[in-house]
Amino acid sequence: MDNIYLLMIIALAALAIADLVVGVSNDAVNFLNSAIGSKAISFRTIMIVASLGIAMGAIFSSGMMEVARKGIFNPGEFYFNEIMFIFMAVMITDILLLDFFNTLGMPTSTTVSIVFELLGAAVAMSMIKIAADGGSFGDVLNYINTTKATEIILGILLSVVVSFSIGAIVQWISRLLLSYNFEKKAQWVAALFGGVALSAITYFIFMKGIKGTPYAGQTFDIIGGMTISKFLEDQVFLIILVSVVFWSALSYLLTALAKVNIYKLIIAVGTFALALAFAGNDLVNFIGVPIAAYQSYEAWVASGVDASAFSMNVLATKVPTPTVFLFISGLVMVVTLWLSKKARYVADTEINLAREGEARERFEPNYVSRILVRFSMMANTYTRTVIPASVQAKIEKRFEKPVIKLHKGKVHELPAFDMVRAAVNLMVAGILISIATSYKLPLSTTYVTFMVAMGTSLADKAWGSESAVYRVAGVLNVIGGWFMTALIAFVAAGLILTVISFGKGTAIGILLFAAILLLARNYISHRKKSIEIKSGESLQRAESSHLKGVIQESAHNISNVLKRSNKIYTNSINGLAKQDLDLLKKNKKQGAKLLAEIDELRNSIFYFIKNLDEASVGASNFYINILGYLQDMAQSLEYIGKVSHSHVNNNHKKLKYNQVKELKEIDERLEQILLLAENSFDHAKFEQIASIVAQKQELYDLVTQKIDKQVARTRTEESSPKNTTLYFSLLLETKDFVTATMNLLEQYQEAYQGNIGQEVTEN
Repeated sequence: MDNIYLLMIIALAALAIADLVVGVSNDAVNFLNSAIGSKAISFRTIMIVASLGIAMGAIFSSGMMEVARKGIFNPGEFYFNEIMFIFMAVMITDILLLDFFNTLGMPTSTTVSIVFELLGAAVAMSMIKIAADGGSFGDVLNYINTTKATEIILGILLSVVVSFSIGAIVQWISRLLLSYNFEKKAQWVAALFGGVALSAITYFIFMKGIKGTPYAGQTFDIIGGMTISKFLEDQVFLIILVSVVFWSALSYLLTALAKVNIYKLIIAVGTFALALAFAGNDLVNFIGVPIAAYQSYEAWVASGVDASAFSMNVLATKVPTPTVFLFISGLVMVVTLWLSKKARYVADTEINLAREGEARERFEPNYVSRILVRFSMMANTYTRTVIPASVQAKIEKRFEKPVIKLHKGKVHELPAFDMVRAAVNLMVAGILISIATSYKLPLSTTYVTFMVAMGTSLADKAWGSESAVYRVAGVLNVIGGWFMTALIAFVAAGLILTVISFGKGTAIGILLFAAILLLARNYISHRKKSIEIKSGESLQRAESSHLKGVIQESAHNISNVLKRSNKIYTNSINGLAKQDLDLLKKNKKQGAKLLAEIDELRNSIFYFIKNLDEASVGASNFYINILGYLQDMAQSLEYIGKVSHSHVNNNHKKLKYNQVKELKEIDERLEQILLLAENSFDHAKFEQIASIVAQKQELYDLVTQKIDKQVARTRTEESSPKNTTLYFSLLLETKDFVTATMNLLEQYQEAYQGNIGQEVTEN
């Protein structure tokens, strides 16, 4: 039995590495977004700076490991075997929860997840112990550190509101002073802003960096015999004053003499600072539990006492974390930062919510987002009636965005926001986390950095009438995800602990195997999605500024749609013939996905037309018609997939043999035409389109013939109204699909006959 604990330590070590990987994928959003979104410095430089910050933060994070040992529960109330079960339940839950959010591309708080997992597992174990001893529910308070848990929950609520508000206020004032033409301001203005920002960020580095090192407790005569940690907390005003003077002077020299862009320097230093804070503060979330388990195991082995009788009072004492563990952890985090694709996906969520102007809106509006936007618009209207028109005009001028001219088709190279907003994001996040640290308040770096970014976006008028309802819905979704994290973490950890407590080694083995399977499935799913995007299987928006380019790009999309349409239609018929519910369910999703992609292309028509050359405005009519026909095709396919799935899902009668045979006949004929058309668009052989269009009437006649046959069957032998309804629905939608497809082909035939296709072929 003793060997089970050694195996658990090995399993926890493996889980710690896995947790580091998924944790970095989630939390990279905290320190990368401002630099990536502003495009102030190259991506390679951003990664190097962040890697250095992570490496230093990891090495200096030893002091934070106490949270996992005694921050949430009272370790002396548990025995060694119980504490090991708690730690195992926490790590399994943590990995699955974080990976789930990463796969969705949603940033969540690793601090909140680990805290509520520890709380949930500890409460569950306490309840099991109380039930065994015949105690009362109120005895749970003896096992849990209720004061710390309450502080953390209040910290969560406060950090969301305070971070958003302070970010919005500071950004509004910064924009009012600097405007969007900040690079044309006098050098002393940039120097003063640099002095304030760099002072805030460097103080943040001292607070988060030095306090985690052994040097924090050393005393020096030059600072009155105080420890470094005490000096940083007591002499805040003096340190900030000296820092502002020093950094302002240095900033002026750098801008005036070395021609350094001070905003880029702020962003680089801020990225380093937040990366250092992430590693120093959040490393405990990933390896704190396994290290606490390892130290518990060492103490238990040395004691010689039975596992069910060895009290874990040892965890209540301060035990230094071996530096080698911190070094290995830092190395894993840095490697993950460079290699993780999920980190980029999570970062995209926040950047797009904060982006100026156009963005791919991931979130659908909801009732609350609409109400909030309406209320904000009413408040804005009221405010404008109170503030004098002259003052409004001056404020509006400061928020006037400059027109940035880019080469046609290069709009995607614009930064998501400018360097002032990126600098404010980093500066405010640093200040807030520093204040919380100095007052020993629990705070989530994810909550602070995300809400600051959202607050600055609002103040910077990045959320216009075209995007506000989507952006607000996105913020609400992310915040809702955070609070769901706490609830899910608490419940899931409690359930897993209960299973482990009763199932012992067998339960642990099964749970670990299940966790590996889920992680592997999520990895394969995410990789498949990435490959699909890279291979061009998803539809691409036309970005050409001339008609020939639009023809070529549209040909790629049409070939894609024809290929997918063929598959969706065939799967619908095969699924009905075999009563294969799984196939029909997947097929229904594919139809909906195709329609969603085409709808997204239609939503970008405005930007497409704006991007056209004056001589090629006629391409807009061609492009709009093409998208209209593609949408008609997709709507028919989506309907066919939906009614087919619904019929089998509701356990209605199977289609009769003759009905299936006739549908397969139509499917085979349609497949031939779609393959010919796909080949034409793949190789730009538009001269073949005429021969395909010539088969239109033949296909119409075939469908009409099947409709007539079904009418005759209905009058004589058909006994199922549901079958009749389904069959007619399939035939009529097939007819609509053929009509839309032929209209699309005729549009290209017309273009080809107008010598457009010939020019494309020659080029």
